[in-house]
Amino acid sequence: MKVAVIGLGSMGKRRIRLIQKLDDAIRIIGVDLSEERRMECENTYAIKTEERLEGLFKEEVDCVFVCTSPLSHSSIITQCLNRKMHVFTELNLVADDYDKNIALAKGHGRVLFLSSTFLYREEIMRIKSLLAEAGCQVNYIYHVGQYLPDWHPWENYKDFFVGDNRSNGCREIFAIEMPWLVHVFGDIEKVDAIKSRISGLEIGYNDNYITVLHHRSGHKGVLAVDVVSRKAVRNLEVYGEDVYLQWDGSSGGLRIYDFEMREEIVLRVYDEIDKLEHYSDSIIENAYMSEIVNFFNAIKGEEKPKYSFEEDQRILELIDRIES
Repeated sequence: MKVAVIGLGSMGKRRIRLIQKLDDAIRIIGVDLSEERRMECENTYAIKTEERLEGLFKEEVDCVFVCTSPLSHSSIITQCLNRKMHVFTELNLVADDYDKNIALAKGHGRVLFLSSTFLYREEIMRIKSLLAEAGCQVNYIYHVGQYLPDWHPWENYKDFFVGDNRSNGCREIFAIEMPWLVHVFGDIEKVDAIKSRISGLEIGYNDNYITVLHHRSGHKGVLAVDVVSRKAVRNLEVYGEDVYLQWDGSSGGLRIYDFEMREEIVLRVYDEIDKLEHYSDSIIENAYMSEIVNFFNAIKGEEKPKYSFEEDQRILELIDRIES
């Protein structure tokens, strides 16, 4: 199989590293305008690179991973689908050309796959099963925040996609978190939002949101999202008559309260953790690998993608409502 990774930033490098770990027989071509990034990937991963898509399209490529900034995705996806390539894309954050690309993929019989990494986290799957076992109505309080200048410390936050109002930092957090919240707690039928700017960040969008999500299942949640928290946090508390659990976003941070023993129990959900030293405890490689496997199995016709463009379109419409 010949695979192209378009965009050789941090996510592109992660995809290359994991694809090689999965199957070192897969041939990878990297694409990036930056000569520095191309040289780094050629030296580190021993892959061929191209500066532009025109060079890539001279190759017979089976599938592509689109890892560029979100607002560039739709055009790249269209071009690749027109050349009958299967497409894996990172978060798009906007629904540009969704209907067209969905139709193109179906017309060419190609897989159009959208990353939603948290759906592959073992903690999320365990939370879903624990709620099913409890069988009661629950509420949850969930805070996700990180100070925007800390996202990419090596560059100014105004110089990458979170500086753009259409692909802003809060919007990215919503797009990461809401698919798994819907998966675990059910479809959202109503949302109420309070938002404002409370920082001195040089951005043109609200830097914090407090939302109340009403799920059709009867579950309710408070979701607090921001780009102002000086400590990077992901804190979840779920409570109901027959269940109480907490998760701090880390691989070893899922805890459930034992009513009979009157103590918290740490739940082990991973047999083995794949983690890079320079990333925070909430970022592990296992889920990124799992969705790559899901993509390749979808190409083979052995599995269905866990998340679709159609589902994401509904999530993005909901985020639009929260922002408006």
